[in-house]
Amino acid sequence: MKATDIRVPDYFHKVVDCQWACPAHTPVPEYIRLIAAGRHDDAYLVNWKSNVFPGILGRTCDRPCEPACRRGRVEQDGKPEPVAICRLKRVAADNKDHDAVRARMPKPAAKKNGKRIACVGAGPSSLTVARDLAPLGYHVTVFEAERKGGGFMRTQVPRFRLPEEVIDEEVGYVLDLGVEFRGGARIDSMRDLLAQNYDVVFVGSGAPRGRDLDLPGRSEAAANIHIGLDWLASVYFEHIKSIGKRVIVLGGGNTAMDCCRSSRRLGGEDVKVIVRSGFEEMKASPWEKEDAMHEGIPILNYLVPKTFEHRDGKLIGMTFEKVRAERDAKGRRQLVATGEPDAFFECDEVLIAVGQENAFPWIERDLGIAFDEWGLPQVDKATMQSTLPKVFFGGDAAFGPKNIIWAVAHGHEAAVSIDKMLSGEDIHERPEPAVSLISQKMGIHEWSYDNDISNDQRYAVPWRDKDATLKSIKVEVELGFDARTAFHEAQRCLNCDVQTVFTKDVCIECDACVDICPMDCISFTENDDEAALRTHLTAPALNLAQSLYVSDALKTGRVMVKDEDVCLHCGLCAERCPTGAWDMRKFLLETTQAGPGCHKRAAQRTVA
Repeated sequence: MKATDIRVPDYFHKVVDCQWACPAHTPVPEYIRLIAAGRHDDAYLVNWKSNVFPGILGRTCDRPCEPACRRGRVEQDGKPEPVAICRLKRVAADNKDHDAVRARMPKPAAKKNGKRIACVGAGPSSLTVARDLAPLGYHVTVFEAERKGGGFMRTQVPRFRLPEEVIDEEVGYVLDLGVEFRGGARIDSMRDLLAQNYDVVFVGSGAPRGRDLDLPGRSEAAANIHIGLDWLASVYFEHIKSIGKRVIVLGGGNTAMDCCRSSRRLGGEDVKVIVRSGFEEMKASPWEKEDAMHEGIPILNYLVPKTFEHRDGKLIGMTFEKVRAERDAKGRRQLVATGEPDAFFECDEVLIAVGQENAFPWIERDLGIAFDEWGLPQVDKATMQSTLPKVFFGGDAAFGPKNIIWAVAHGHEAAVSIDKMLSGEDIHERPEPAVSLISQKMGIHEWSYDNDISNDQRYAVPWRDKDATLKSIKVEVELGFDARTAFHEAQRCLNCDVQTVFTKDVCIECDACVDICPMDCISFTENDDEAALRTHLTAPALNLAQSLYVSDALKTGRVMVKDEDVCLHCGLCAERCPTGAWDMRKFLLETTQAGPGCHKRAAQRTVA
């Protein structure tokens, strides 16, 4: 193998598994250390720069960072579990000084630059575009059909998960940057909007249409059958304040979990979720399913809906076909009828949460904006630009339903594209991130970070008493970590951003680092191609998704090979090394956002 070039930004970025997995590339270990030090304002602002909505995401994020967490694959005892990254984010949001944080945020531009941006929808992607561009002098106008901003974060996420005041605060931070907000202003025609001579239009209107089920009995029993997304919005606006005692929720995604848990709070006594596929294949996050079951809601699987049963125009139940999962000769999975009698479940009301679709009846099809066969706009995944150059898409409106953090990432990328395009630059030339790699050495055996490995198991976030939370749709269920628990959970972080950096010219090949490494991830061996090299290390490197760190040839002709996958970043190799060939250096990567940095052609790096 060729020697590893650690100057390439993505090399160590990929080693920081949580940040690599986060669509917005939030520097997770950095803010966790700040929380452990009690520096909540700093931790909040590190988050705010990357993901815009720390308090919201600290409660609702889909947590792509956590399955990637190294802790989940190196723990030796008990059930390996990742650091509670998402809930630690909430700790920073809950404990910051509101006035101090606001004082450190960007200020509205003293002078506008003459460029006008229209954002359709006030959801997370549009608000991210506004936050990035307004301080630069762009006149950003956000159009929102509802009276208040926040989009689906406000109208479809229940208040027992996300309090209204958290949304108000974090949406307010964005709008206070000099953004023009037009609430109650639904856009009915893209042609008319383009005629208003905006330099750019950004569409962040979400995926507002829930899928229906066209089954026998649907029209006859329509009064008691509801589309889940619409029903959640009606609950938020208090158009709906109660539901029947027996409720069936169809679907296996997070919307279905919100529907069933809301139903329990609005009078549903016998609430069940029914899905076509297996429990493990449900799209809902594991913790969302656990929360529903904790509240006494069963999840029944391998049941395909057949009919809505009704009597005298009133819904009385549903019939389902029983199926099982099989694979055909080509290995394709399919659901096959078991041949057992159909299952019948009585119910008073049904909530359909089987998916979402984009709906763009307001975009005329002769404007030059191309759509695919599924009705999605054709959008460049890197630039977020549509086939009409001045129109960009982001969030669910671009690629279909995903989580808030994805919408934020889209907004950042779109803002970079817009800033570059309106500055006369090629938007396909994406800016390099800002990167630093700084030694943490403070003495022979001292480092500027805590490298002791905590053996604690993951701490559970406390809940309010179930008897209290099930009585109100607005009482928040999770209480969040207190300061002591937050500190101990933060100590579980392995500081994966503090990298082991090897300098071959001072290595004497004494193998002291090999002897002391607790994970056997360092080897000195003959070089070979990667497949072979992975097999004859001190411990085979089996995770092909994580890189090997390979040095140039040493004095003996051998190379140093380190398996980045299971390294604890404990620093023992650097402490043991008699020549200082190993050093612990903190790697910090910050994605370059719209503004002066995105116009530079080269990455900004500081190596010390």
